[in-house]
Amino acid sequence: MRILALAHFFEGKSRYQIAEYLKVSRTSVNKWVKDYLDYGLEGLEDLPRSGRPCKLDGAQLKQLKAYVLDSIDRTEGGRLTLEDIQQYISESFHIEYELSAVHRLLKRQNFSWISSRSIHPKGNQAHQEAFKKLRAGNDPSHLGTPAS
Repeated sequence: MRILALAHFFEGKSRYQIAEYLKVSRTSVNKWVKDYLDYGLEGLEDLPRSGRPCKLDGAQLKQLKAYVLDSIDRTEGGRLTLEDIQQYISESFHIEYELSAVHRLLKRQNFSWISSRSIHPKGNQAHQEAFKKLRAGNDPSHLGTPAS
């Protein structure tokens, strides 16, 4: 957004026009232009924001990451839930987190929360691949042709 504002600025648009085009305040546009003129592209980068520090220290975060990664490869099946991670943090570190905070914590650790099907421990990959090759009984394009 900031670079787009600068592109409009260098095309000769007024700061009022830029703010209207981008649906932002004129004050923001003024700040972005000033930061660019004073510091170059580095002036447009986000600065660190203040906020509540993480309750877990570096070693605890490393241990939590290892737990999540190890849980992905477990052979007994099942899914790792936010509740599982919340309970692990509570039992391992004696620190309580809300589920939404557990989600944000995982996101900051570069985990995406996309749930996939677990692999059944007794599943047979060869049988699954063979099943995928079977023609569907309700597929109209295969009516009247025997399945091979």
